[in-house]
Amino acid sequence: MIETADLADILKAKFPSLSRRASADHPAFNVSAAEIPALLQFLRDERGYDMLSDLTAVDWGTDATPRFSVVWHVTSTEKHDMVRVVSECADDTAPVMPSAVALWPGANWHEREVWDMFGIKFDGHPDLRRILMWDSYPYHPLRKEFPLAGLPADLPDAEIATEVTTRLIPAPMAGGPFVAHGGGLNLGDNEPSAKDESWNERREKPAT
Repeated sequence: MIETADLADILKAKFPSLSRRASADHPAFNVSAAEIPALLQFLRDERGYDMLSDLTAVDWGTDATPRFSVVWHVTSTEKHDMVRVVSECADDTAPVMPSAVALWPGANWHEREVWDMFGIKFDGHPDLRRILMWDSYPYHPLRKEFPLAGLPADLPDAEIATEVTTRLIPAPMAGGPFVAHGGGLNLGDNEPSAKDESWNERREKPAT
C-alpha cells in the first residue's frame, strides 16, 4: 500500500493545484474543479481506485467563500484503500462541478442527489434532475438557510395535496427544532426528536 506522503507526491507532480487536506482517517486532497476529471481518471486508471464509494457536498454557510465543496470518496477494491478528494465550487450563486458519470456510472444518482439537496449542477451529467423532491420543488433542503421545519411548497398532484390537507400528514422535518438524546445504550433512543410532537397527536388514527 502506498504511503500517503508518496501518493501526495505522485499526484502533486501531475496536478499542480493539488494540496494535502487534514484528515483523521484516509488520505485527503484538495484540487481545483478544472483538474477534477483528470485527477479522478488518474486515480481510477493508474492507481487502482476502481470504485466510487461516495459523492456528496458541503455547504459551509452563506458567509463562507467559497460556499460549496464537492467531496468524492474513491476506493481500491484490491488494496482495500480509500482516498478523499475535495473541490470547491467557484460560483456561490450557481455552483457547478464536472460530472464523474463517464468514469463511474454510479455517480449518476449521487450527482442527482447533490443537485436536488444542494443545488450544485454537474456539467456533463446525462440526465440531471431531482431524485428525491419533485421537479417543480423550488428549494434545496440541505442548504444552510433551509429551516429544519421545512418551507411550504405547492404539491404537484391535486389528489396528494388534498390527502395532506385532510389527514394532516406532516411535511418532512415537521415539528422542529430538534433535540438529540445521546448517552443511551439503545441507538434507536438516541435519534433526534422534535420538541413539538403535536402534529403527530393530531394525525388521523387508523381504523380498527
